[in-house]
Amino acid sequence: MSKKVVSTTTAPKALGPYSQAILNDNTLYISGQIGIDPETDEFAGATTAEQAHQIFDNIDNILHEAEFSRNDIVKAALFFDDIADFALVNDIYAQYFDTTSVEEFPARSAVQVADLPKNAKLEIEITAMK
Repeated sequence: MSKKVVSTTTAPKALGPYSQAILNDNTLYISGQIGIDPETDEFAGATTAEQAHQIFDNIDNILHEAEFSRNDIVKAALFFDDIADFALVNDIYAQYFDTTSVEEFPARSAVQVADLPKNAKLEIEITAMK
């Protein structure tokens, strides 16, 4: 078993004592990402849609750093500040995967939480495998 910290400046710095991602053998665990633009350290926008797009950019950058791709994602966990944004985020989420059927999407959970770091609208955590 080999454990390696994955870190990139093209995704936001960790907001606490955790790593952006951990690669353990062939599995990549990406910590929850919020819609912060790593160049400005500010949210990409005030809306859930703007933050969701930034989250996927951040996830893509971490995947790239670890030499993984979206096709390697096996599980996603979505945390909403308002579950009413579920349908909106579903539409954005679907744009980020090259699939021809719903069976090809990663496994996923989605829950509403009381609060997110920095009052984010959405947080997404990813597990990927090669």
